[in-house]
Amino acid sequence: METLKTYPSRTFNRINTLKCWYALYTRPNHEKEVFRRLKEQQITAYLPLYTTIKQWSDRKKKVEIPLFSCYVFVHIAINDYYRVLNTSGGVRYVTFEGKAVAIPEKQIYLVKSLLDQDIQIEEVHDMLYSGAKVEIASGPLKGISGELIDFAGKKRVNIRLNEIRKSIVISVPMHLLKLIE
Repeated sequence: METLKTYPSRTFNRINTLKCWYALYTRPNHEKEVFRRLKEQQITAYLPLYTTIKQWSDRKKKVEIPLFSCYVFVHIAINDYYRVLNTSGGVRYVTFEGKAVAIPEKQIYLVKSLLDQDIQIEEVHDMLYSGAKVEIASGPLKGISGELIDFAGKKRVNIRLNEIRKSIVISVPMHLLKLIE
């Protein structure tokens, strides 16, 4: 009988320590500050940044800005849920039916891989629904699929990250793409 009493708690503890990626929605322009505070709490967090040139009236400057505005990704177990949520500048998790949505590690890895490449990348603020489904057939991004769009006269691939309702657009030569049926 003793083993029956301890078995559920072991299962419960194992579930509590299983880590998943979640998207934490932040106050506008607070992504870097929330990221810093999470790191101070020794929470595994990821803030995808890209470098762009900002133009002011008197100068130009290279700045790092978040790829997804108002989002920081956290890799946590469920028992860290409220500790992360109570971080100053954090607003809420991306949820579905009231529960935080776990983001597949594959999508976090994809974003990290894209930012490690020397390619032009930018956030698209609206989900794009038109265009053919394509997959990159060769090169360092082989296997990535998305939708083909014509954006500002250049052929680009739109990749949706459905869990956070965001898209990113990358420039890919047309000869590297193949149509997905």
